Formats: sequence, structure tokens, C-alpha cells
Amino acid sequence: MIDSKAVAPAAGTRPVAIVIGLDCITGLQTARLLARRGVPVVGIASNPRHFCARTRVCREILQADTTGEELLLTLERLAGRFAEPPVLFPCTDNSVRLLSAGRGRLAGYRLALPAHDVVEMLIEKPSMERYAREHGFRVPKTVEIERRQDLESAIGDLRFPCVLKPAAKDARWVSHTSQKAFEVADADSLLARYDACAGWSDRFIVQEWIEGPESALYSCNVYFSSDAEPLASFVARKIRQWPPSTGTSALGVECRADEVCEETLRLFRSVGYRGLGYVEMKFDERSGHYYLIEPNVGRPTGRSAIAEAGGVELLYTMYCDLAGLPLPEGRTQTFGTAKWIYLRHDLQAAFVAWKRGELGLKEWWSSMRGAKAYAVFSATDPLPFAFDTLNALGQAAQRLVQARARTPRIEATPAALRVRER
Repeated sequence: MIDSKAVAPAAGTRPVAIVIGLDCITGLQTARLLARRGVPVVGIASNPRHFCARTRVCREILQADTTGEELLLTLERLAGRFAEPPVLFPCTDNSVRLLSAGRGRLAGYRLALPAHDVVEMLIEKPSMERYAREHGFRVPKTVEIERRQDLESAIGDLRFPCVLKPAAKDARWVSHTSQKAFEVADADSLLARYDACAGWSDRFIVQEWIEGPESALYSCNVYFSSDAEPLASFVARKIRQWPPSTGTSALGVECRADEVCEETLRLFRSVGYRGLGYVEMKFDERSGHYYLIEPNVGRPTGRSAIAEAGGVELLYTMYCDLAGLPLPEGRTQTFGTAKWIYLRHDLQAAFVAWKRGELGLKEWWSSMRGAKAYAVFSATDPLPFAFDTLNALGQAAQRLVQARARTPRIEATPAALRVRER
């Protein structure tokens, strides 16, 4: 770990923002958005060689395991070294849970989270699903799985297709796959998929699939003050995602969907929420209803950047609220045409959709037009994009070499040799 003494007190009295999980897209975007507003940023990354950690917007980048005790020890060592208590921006579910459980050790920091039992209830998918049903939210039918026998017993009551997810996406799951979930078409596929990833999590959920295209996936980002009042909100929907069906947003656009916003606010108000929150919902074309898919708790998301592009300063609102500074004026969505794109992932998603006959070139070009906020690309901070592109090219070359190595060689038979000799 880099020596924490390397972090000097911030210039002036403006609190430092500490971005925890700089080595992910969300961490990179958070650091850039805050730095753009003149906020001094310190990053903490498990892997400082990750392409996102190549950013130059941070005053310092510290190395620490953001999935375990080392994170809390690092923050304890840093406490008191700043002129003002820093504002913490955890950027992964693991770091949110760690900070929430260890908040008693973080007296020298500013942190916006609801009560710990609320954090755990919302992050754990089975408990969230039960709470949502009890409070009148529409949610897909969900079954909790701890053993294969549980899955075998539940299959008869499921309607396919379904999605298999971990009950909570922790470090073990992330170490095996970048996917949030796996779509399965039938009972045999579900059992096979479970067998393949049974060791990646202690508990799983199987959730019935809500019919509809990727563009039927909506989200609402919010920030709630310590008084449990929403100070900013922003609604968007996906256009494409990667991987297809169960991935994360590759291209999104702001939109107006009042029911999505209202249900998001109702969910968070009902638990006395505080901090950043996010809810994903899907519109079911058959029933005409929105279904709550999952929330994200206490952290920025990939959609935070599209809120900023649309004029809603979501992250800066949190910073100012915690730092006791005047709130920014840009906190109300005006429903323009702001877009957000992870260029590499969107090109991959568009290519797959084109091969399937689901996307034409004219439609693709139309979706790409207009002002956009970029997930990785930045003309003033180019290294993350350069390293991401180089990594992708290297992985593609490696897959090509491996594919050629697996191609069986056809050996010439004696008869074929005789033909050649003639």
C-alpha cells in the first residue's frame, strides 16, 4: 500500500473528496465530475494499474484492498490529516457495506448512508424483494437458492425464461465474472448455469424475466439529505447494454417516466433513506406496468454521469450537502436529450444486435447522434481511454491465438502424399 503520509492537507478549507474504488468506471467518472467542479480528489484503488486509475484528475491515488479490512485501516490512518473532514464516495457495493458496517470508525469523515440494517436489506436481493412485495411494489417472482436441491424444488413453479443472480454481488462473484446475472431459457439451462457458478456465491436468486427490449429498462438516480428529503433526481433509460440482455448500460438517454421517479422516491422514503440511491425498473409490454428490478445503495452509478450531462449535478449536490456548502442550482431535470455512452461496449453491443438483424446502420447512426457524456473517453484526461483500448486489443489478440491453437490440424494421409508426389 502507498504510504498514507504522502497525502498532504487540502489547500484552503474545501474538503477533499475520497473516491473509493477508483479502479472501476463509476470511480473514474466520479473523480472526473468532482474535479471538474474544483473539488480536490483523492482516489483509493485495489489495482492502481487498472485503466480507470490512470486518470490524472486525482491529487493522490492510494492502493488498498477496497473489499476488506485494509480499506478501513487506510481511512483510519488518513483521518486527521486534512484541514476539513473529507467526503467519502464509495463506488462499489463491497465498499458501501464495509463503510456502513464500520461507520463507527469513521468519525473523521463525512458519509451519507441510511441505517446499516437498511443498507443490508436493500443490497441483499431476497430481503429487498420481500420488502418490496410487502409494501406494494411490483417485482418479478423471485426464489432464493442456497443449495441445488432448493433449485430443483423450485423449478416446477417458475415461468421461463429466468435470470440467475447472486443474492449480493460481492468480491467473489466479481472475481469470476463481470456479468450481473445470467439469462436462462429453460430448466435444463438453469441447472447447468447454477452448476457452473455455484462456487461464486453462497446464495443465489432466480428471478422471472420481464418481457421487453433493453430500451424498456429505466432507472432513477436520487440523492436524499439527512432529513430523508430528495434534493436531486434524474430518470434515464437504456438504449443498449453489454453484455446483451443482462449486462450494464452501454448507451443511455435521459427521458421522462414519472412513475419510475415516483416509485423510486416512495421506496427510499419508506425506509428513511439518506445518500445516493438508484433504482432500475423494467416496463412489461404485456401488462403495461413497471417492475422494480433492483436498487443500488449509497454510491454513484454509471448513470450518475448522464444526470450531470443533463444538468442535474447529482454528485456535487451530495458533496455540497455534506460539506455544508450552498447547493448547486442544477438539481431539477428538464428532460432534454442528454446521452451517456461507454463507447467500446456500445460498439460491441451494436455489432451483436446488427448480426441478429435487430439493428440497422441507419438506426445505429441515429442513436449515436447528439451530445454525449462518455464513460471513459476524455480529451483532457486521455490515458484511461488509451489503456482501455490497448487492453481490449490485447485480449482480442489473445482470444484469436487461443482459437487458432484449438483448431484441429488435418494431417496428410499416405494416400494424399502419393497424390502430391505425382
